[in-house]
Amino acid sequence: MNTFRSPFRSPLFWRLLISVCVANVLVLMLGGLLTRSFISYSVQQDFDWPAMAQAAEQAYEKDGSIGLDAWVRQEREQGVDATLYENGEPLREIRLPPPVRRSLPDWLSSGHDIALNPWPGFYIAVQNVSGSDGHPRQLVAVSSSRTRIPPHAREKILLGVQLGLSLLTIAIIGWWVARSVSRPVEAMRAATRKMAAGEFATRVERRWSKQHDELGQLARDFNGMAERIEHLVAHDRGVLQDLSHELRSPLARLHLILDLAQHSPNPQEAAAHFERAEHEIERMDRMTAEMLALSRLESGLPGMVREPVDVAALARDRVAAARIDAEARGVTLHMTENGLAIVQGSAILLERALDNVIANAIKFSPSDAVVQIDLNRRQSHVELRVRDHGPGVPDEELVLLFRPFFRGKNAAQATGHGLGLAIVQRVMHTHGGEVTAHNVQGGGLEVVMRLPLPMDTRSA
Repeated sequence: MNTFRSPFRSPLFWRLLISVCVANVLVLMLGGLLTRSFISYSVQQDFDWPAMAQAAEQAYEKDGSIGLDAWVRQEREQGVDATLYENGEPLREIRLPPPVRRSLPDWLSSGHDIALNPWPGFYIAVQNVSGSDGHPRQLVAVSSSRTRIPPHAREKILLGVQLGLSLLTIAIIGWWVARSVSRPVEAMRAATRKMAAGEFATRVERRWSKQHDELGQLARDFNGMAERIEHLVAHDRGVLQDLSHELRSPLARLHLILDLAQHSPNPQEAAAHFERAEHEIERMDRMTAEMLALSRLESGLPGMVREPVDVAALARDRVAAARIDAEARGVTLHMTENGLAIVQGSAILLERALDNVIANAIKFSPSDAVVQIDLNRRQSHVELRVRDHGPGVPDEELVLLFRPFFRGKNAAQATGHGLGLAIVQRVMHTHGGEVTAHNVQGGGLEVVMRLPLPMDTRSA
């Protein structure tokens, strides 16, 4: 059988995939937010225009045009285009936006210091300064990228911060995903160790088994397996206890019989004792066989082959097989049937169930009595009724009739171990059916077995 399952149908697969996607989205969002904040921090700063004008004036006075050129280049690296004006003319040309160039003559002639921020990130300044030579000059500066951090250092810092943030985000989400996977796995591992140590009542906690993914399904499967193992172990222990209890009396009798045979002076008397011993051995053999059959039924019959079974034909066959024993007891078997009755199940197990019910009816029926077997097909099931004309069962014992080893007040009238009807009940449950028993007015007990019909054969 092909057990391949597409990963796209796996909740755990989708959890991991979505976690990876969420991690990447968070990294991108946080990285973008950090980059924007970092750039905003690095490029926005309050300008000290008087100090800048004084620095330009000092550079010009010290080295003339060469000194001013060096200062201009230095400030340009910091994102500021600035120069000194004297008598309305620049001592060194710089790039000015057309609107600034058109308004500059008016600003210079006004004689006032001007500092403008016409839009975010763009600055204009006209700052008056007087040199040691007594000539008035003006600093004219524009900036759209004044930085706290130099550009070459800014790229390295930004890359390092983004890398660190990415690793931190992925580590946090990865830790959460790993924890969500490892905790149920560890819980199942601990439960497995307890099971291996013999604690068969161990179960994986509900908070793990209720999850709707592969790990939750695995936990539920483990709990189902543990429950099954606990049931089987408890059942096997119960079978051993019941069997040991039931064999204690026949073994004691067998020991006594063999002791009597050993000390018997008369060979004929010893032979009689050995014959009784043989009967006890046969009885223990039958009891053991019935116990094993009951144990196998209670354990769920793994691997039972189901096939179409004609219940009517099977009932006719078992009635014919039981007639020899019935005639020996002076009991008549009478069977009626109505309708074709085909069910899905095991013919061997159903045969054993019918044999037990019919044998019980024969054992408890008096001589010259009739055991009635009626088979009827109903709308959704097959009904098989077996009625005897014996003493029946006290009403308080009806609910105990199908318990293993139960033998009621009428058990002295027939031999047996109290396992026959217990086996019948297990066979019915195995086939999805049921068995009930009730006393019949006028005397006798009626056992009713019901087996479900396949869906495609049920009548409307």
